[in-house]
Amino acid sequence: MTRFIALLLALIPIFLAVVGIKLMRDTVFAILQPPIPALWMQFLIGLVLFGFGIYVFGGFILHRDRKRNKVQARFRK
Repeated sequence: MTRFIALLLALIPIFLAVVGIKLMRDTVFAILQPPIPALWMQFLIGLVLFGFGIYVFGGFILHRDRKRNKVQARFRK
């Protein structure tokens, strides 16, 4: 059960990153999504979502690898 919960927690930032990529792609093709009033704002929201998703998922992977002692010396605490 704990592995399933961990999988769900790992999928949330991945989903946010995917939504961010979709918003940025829609901006390139000038497709405005309904709740967002401007294309530049849509791109900025997409960039923030993508960055946040990658940051959280990367932090999760780094934390897991530090626990298992599988990182280079410069990434150890």
